[in-house]
This record gives sequence, C-alpha cells and structure tokens, in this order.
Amino acid sequence: MNPETLIIILAERFGLILAGAFMLLTIIPIHKIGFRKTSHKSIIAAQILSFGIFGILGTYGGNFVFQSVANLRAMAVITGGLFGGPLVGFGAGLIAGGHRILIDFGGFSSIPCGLATVLEGTAAGLISLKLTNRMDWRAAASLAFVGEIIHMIMVLYFSSTYSEALKVVELIALPMILLNTLGAAVFTQVINVVFRYGTKRDSIQAQQILDIANLTVSHLRSGLTIESAMETAKIIYLNVSVAAVAITDNKNVLAHIGAGNDHHLAGKKIRTGSTLHVLELDESLFLDSNEKIGCTHRGCPFTSAAVVPLHKKGEVVGTLKLYGTKEKELDLLSFEIAKGLANLCSTQLELEEIQIKEQMLAHAEIRRLQAQINPHFLFNSLNTVTSFCRTNPDRARELLLELSSYMRKNLDSSRGYIPLSEELAQLKSYLAIEQARFGDLIKVDISVDEKCEDWPIPPLIIQPLVENSVKHGIMGREEGGQITISIHCDEGLLSVSIKDDGVGMSQSKLDKLIEKKKIESCAEGIGVRNCIQRIEQIYGPQYKMTITSKTDEGTCVSFKIPKLKNQIRKTEFQMAAS
Repeated sequence: MNPETLIIILAERFGLILAGAFMLLTIIPIHKIGFRKTSHKSIIAAQILSFGIFGILGTYGGNFVFQSVANLRAMAVITGGLFGGPLVGFGAGLIAGGHRILIDFGGFSSIPCGLATVLEGTAAGLISLKLTNRMDWRAAASLAFVGEIIHMIMVLYFSSTYSEALKVVELIALPMILLNTLGAAVFTQVINVVFRYGTKRDSIQAQQILDIANLTVSHLRSGLTIESAMETAKIIYLNVSVAAVAITDNKNVLAHIGAGNDHHLAGKKIRTGSTLHVLELDESLFLDSNEKIGCTHRGCPFTSAAVVPLHKKGEVVGTLKLYGTKEKELDLLSFEIAKGLANLCSTQLELEEIQIKEQMLAHAEIRRLQAQINPHFLFNSLNTVTSFCRTNPDRARELLLELSSYMRKNLDSSRGYIPLSEELAQLKSYLAIEQARFGDLIKVDISVDEKCEDWPIPPLIIQPLVENSVKHGIMGREEGGQITISIHCDEGLLSVSIKDDGVGMSQSKLDKLIEKKKIESCAEGIGVRNCIQRIEQIYGPQYKMTITSKTDEGTCVSFKIPKLKNQIRKTEFQMAAS
C-alpha cells in the first residue's frame, strides 16, 4: 500500500464519520451547551463522552498498516479540546487514546499513539483558553497539523523497533497529517454550522413568542375573561402554525379558535380529560393521539395537543392549549412554544394584579391627602364665609356653594379617573374661595384646549399644585402675584404647566421636595410630594413631573400624561377606601 491509496481510504472513512457526526449533532442541542468551559458536571461528562466516542470512531475509521493504525483520532479530540476546554480535551483524549492502547496492547506503536492523542486533546483545551474565537477552523487545522507531526515523532522516538516505526511513519505520516488537519477544520465548521442553526431556530422561536406577547399584553392585563381569552387565542392562532388554540379557566372553555369549534365551545364546561389532568396536577402535557387528549366527541379531528397550565399567585387558574390534526401535526417545538407562551401569559396575569394594587395604592394616597388637607382648608374657608355673612350675604352664599361643590367632589371616594373638566371645576371652586380671602393678591390665568376637557386624569392632581403656588409662592410676596395654568393635548399626551412668579425656592429645598421618602408633615409639601409620587406610580417614571424654581423668580411645575385605556373600576376604589 502506498500513501496515495491510504489518503483515499482515510478520506472515504472521514466522510462517513463526518456524516454520522453531523446527524448526531443535529439531535444533540449543542447550541444550548455553548462554546464555554462550564462547571456543570453532567455537561462536562457529556462533552467528554461525545468527543471521546468520536475519537474512537476515528480509530476504527483508519486502516491497519504494519501493526499500526492510520487513524483520524486527532480531529475529534482537538475539536473537543477547543469546544470544551482542557478538561474535555484531556478526557476525550484519554478515552480515545486509552482505547487505542487497549485494542493493540503490546504493539510497538500503541503507547506512543495513545499518549499522542491525550497530548493533542489537552493541548487544544489549554490553547482554547487563550483564543477569542475558540471554534476557529484555522486554529483547529494548525493544532492538528502540529499535533500529528509530534505524533509521528513520538512514534519514532518511543517505539521499541526503530526500523519498523520508520516504515510506518513513511507510509502514514502524509495521509494522517493531511486528513486530520482537514478533518479538524471541517469538523469545527460543522459544529459552528449546527450551533448557528440551533441558535437561529431558538431566536426565531423566542421572537415569535415575544411578538405574540406584545400583541396580547393589552388584553390579558384586564384579567382572564372570555373577551381577553378570545382576543389572545386569535392572536396566537394567527401567529403560530397550529390547527386550533384554546384557553380555559379552572372550569370552562373561555376561547377556542380553529378546528373542532363545532364541539369545543367557549363558555361551556371543559370536556377533555387531559385538560382536567393538567389543572389538577399542574404539569404540562404533550399528547400524540386523540385517545390521550381525551375528547369524548365522536369525530374530533385532533391527533396531537400541547396543554400547559396558566398561573397566578402561584396557583393554576387555567390552561393554554395548542391542537394539531393529521394535516397540521404538532411537534416538540410546538410544545416548547406553548410553554413559553403560557409563561408569558401567566406573567401578564400577574401584572394585572400588580396594576390593580398600584391603582388602589394611588387611591389610598388620595384619601391620605384629603385627610390632611381638608381640615386646614375647611377652617380657613369657613372663616372667609363668616366674614362675608354680614357685609355681603350674597357673596357668602356663593362661597358656600363653591365650598360645598369642592368638598362634595373631594370627599367622593368612589371616583376613579375623572375628566379634566371636573378637576378644573374643583380648581375654580378652590380659587374662588382663596380669591375671596386674599382679593387681588391672587391673579390667575387659565388656558385650556377645549379638546382636552374629556381627558381622564387622577383626581386631586392639579389643585394641590395650584394650592402650593398660592400658599408657598405668590403669598410670600406682599404684592401677591400671578399663577399661569396652561393645558393642551397633542400626540396622545396631555401637557400641564403651572407657573407662578412667587418667591421660588433654592435648589437644596427643591431637591428635598422631589426626594423619594415618606412624608412626615404638611410642612414638607404633602400636596406636591403626593402628586409627584402618584403620577409616577400610575404612569411610570417616564412621565414624572418636572419642577424648576429660582429664588425670587418663581416656580414652574409641568408634566405630561397619556390617556389610559383601562380605567380603575369602582369596586376597586371601594376596596381601597375600606
């Protein structure tokens, strides 16, 4: 046999090994293991075993020549060392090299060949720690080229019979160096291709789930109802290739879109045994037959299903189900998508609960604000009315009407979001009483776009800011001052600006005002602090108030808020008030 013939033989067997490796790697989720050294013992063991087996196949993929073996072990153990690091390289080399020694124990080249394999795997693992791109085919090729040259040197140096070793090396050196160098490069690229394919498939799946979550978030945050379930099921059905989508609560089918809608009916009792099993045991199921699904209807088209529980507060509150038919079968990827969607739906249901609690907390803050503001304001207002009773009874009557209107709205704990016009009416009642007390010292200019008057806003969000401008702004000047209120709406946002030309405040005082801490007394600016905190609680930090102020020049408070689609229900306010 000559080197050229041996190259052809090794090349043929290299192709078979590579094809087998490619098939195996497409089954193993190698992209989830990753190109990194890991401390997880089971993963390290799996890597060592996998590349060790590939190394053994490299031995059997070779050819016996003069009591030695022309082999392809190096390409496997070097790739393993690059992939998993020193421990994997050493372990794979030990398995493949140990196997080489055992199958030809006593042969003149068995020990140097086995040791060379261990050395190649270990060296590849150590060098991988220094590489930016560990799975670079050029690095793999270089390591295999140098490693096989050292392999040949070790065979010459450690063999008991130098003349026989020389004959072997002259025949196998070129084929083994050439094929192992090429094999390591190609094997590395195969792993790269499989890795990229798996990562891309997972990213597409993740993007698909996120897109669906983005479309369903506005529905499920209103709770698990027939309406929200129906909209969610429609979205999933249009975006996932399945025969049908269903959503249930603990007892009834809330929505069913697609095949089987003649007997799987929304609003009816759950009829599939698999769904009842998931609700009872809180476990996800992938079912590959109609019998396992457990539908009692004759002629039900479903041949596969993924049934996954929905959770809220740690308890099962329903299920999400994807169905397959003979024409549109489900696979394990569909099962993973179902589990991902169920997790996101459960998260959205939890967010609905959090949103309600935050809204209730915001209303509790209103009650707290009322409790601390009303007695003080009421006392001053009644003194003002009393002063007019003898001198101007008609004016006293007007002020009493303004005060009663103000107090009635202020004490109504069942109000959720109110129209801007209602907040402005309350503000005007407040200003009428304060202007009666202080006369021309208080000048007010209000500019409001008519199209904004129906905009829903939280109650007591503007009046406390204006009151702060009166008490701590313009009334600090002997000559009084002016408050300018500007309100307009554009591009889905309501913009409110309250500016006064009063005494203003220092930067240190302003910093204390906007600091997030518990309000201890009215002297700390309870009205403004409460408004700042409630705006951020309800709408998020991106809509927080902006306050600018300069000593002896005045203060400006401005904020923008969106129009919320879901308003707080009356029952929720009553719960908070209680």
